Amino acid sequence: MRQLSTILILAFIAGNAYGFYSPSDGVVELSSSNFDREVLKDDAIWVVEFYAPWCGHCQSLVPEYKKLAKALKGVVKVGSVNADADSSLGGQFGVRGFPTIKIFGANKKTPTDYNGQRTAKAIAEAALAEAKKKVQAAFGGGSSSGGSSSSGDDVIELTEDNFDKLVLNSDDIWLVEFFAPWCGHCKNLAPEWASAAKQLKGKVKLGALDATAHQSKAAEYNIRGYPTIKFFAAGSKRASDAQEYDGGRTASDIVSWASDKHVANVPAPELIEITNESTFDSACEGKPLCVVSVLPHILDCDAKCRNKFLDTLRTLGESYKQKLWGWAWAEGGQQLALEESLEVGGFGYPAMAVVNFKKMKFSVLKGSFSKDGINEFLRDISYGRGHTAPVRGAKKPDIVSVDPWDGKDGQLPTEEDIDLSDIDLDDVSKDEL
Repeated sequence: MRQLSTILILAFIAGNAYGFYSPSDGVVELSSSNFDREVLKDDAIWVVEFYAPWCGHCQSLVPEYKKLAKALKGVVKVGSVNADADSSLGGQFGVRGFPTIKIFGANKKTPTDYNGQRTAKAIAEAALAEAKKKVQAAFGGGSSSGGSSSSGDDVIELTEDNFDKLVLNSDDIWLVEFFAPWCGHCKNLAPEWASAAKQLKGKVKLGALDATAHQSKAAEYNIRGYPTIKFFAAGSKRASDAQEYDGGRTASDIVSWASDKHVANVPAPELIEITNESTFDSACEGKPLCVVSVLPHILDCDAKCRNKFLDTLRTLGESYKQKLWGWAWAEGGQQLALEESLEVGGFGYPAMAVVNFKKMKFSVLKGSFSKDGINEFLRDISYGRGHTAPVRGAKKPDIVSVDPWDGKDGQLPTEEDIDLSDIDLDDVSKDEL
């Protein structure tokens, strides 16, 4: 009996000395003597378990942790710390219970606490997410592969480092999914989220944040379950401005819900007077279509008359704002190259053409230049109906610099304004004088 007791004591001592894992398990035994060298000064991503030999939950984790080490071999390093024997190391990283799992990623001074399921697969997904975050940081924080459990190209991956810059400090409308890699509902949502992001491109931005890898950001938004979706309206905003998404989980549900928000949040387009090349580019460049109006000369249509036309155009711009078209106008006779390229002006003013400068095609308003007439014309355009023609010269027309309208009625020139010094009076008939 005494011999058996001795064997048990020796076994307990050996267990405390060597911990739960042997070198063949692929789990690196860490302590105060080697932690800085192995983990903090190493470029690799590390998953580190802080455990106590007497802890029942730690003992239950052993087979999964061994499986994790084998699965991540050559990709992410896996280590363990007997924090019962090395309490100073546990205290350094704020370990208050066992087992505690931390992922040491790009910033080794602030490891990420892992609070997900204690399975090899779930821990591996969190570790790989941290590795992906490190790689993208090396490329300047790119977000080409989406952050949810899908990898849709149109889903923008959000992190603690880029969240405020991309979401809060932008003029864009955002829907943000807070997810966990191990969450089944998140995985079901992933393809729907990616499809919605593709359909909403250019209108509403869809992002995704791994709440298990970025816990402080998830806590800031009081995330208590996965997936949780938050809506951020257009314009600069604060975290407290976030609204709960209360729509369905299919792509069509998400698109419908976001589109309603988009229409409500999109500002009316600016109606820009074309006075030089810069104003023309500001109005039309990069827009899917550009609505170009040519209004009568101010001597043929006074300020009241012109403002009535401009008010009609602004009202229609508000009605079609979700199309993200550009809206511009010029005074008749000022931009002759533009009028010629769009075949407007020759039959009188006001006139209108809708141009696709990417395809170099346009369509001319044939009906009345009124709210109803223009609305019918634009409605046909939006449905892909109507006759189109190629822009003359197949290039952007030359725009000349002119003075912008001062908002006043036109004035006929006085005698003082007419310079007769360059006129050869012998070549002018008495009738012409």
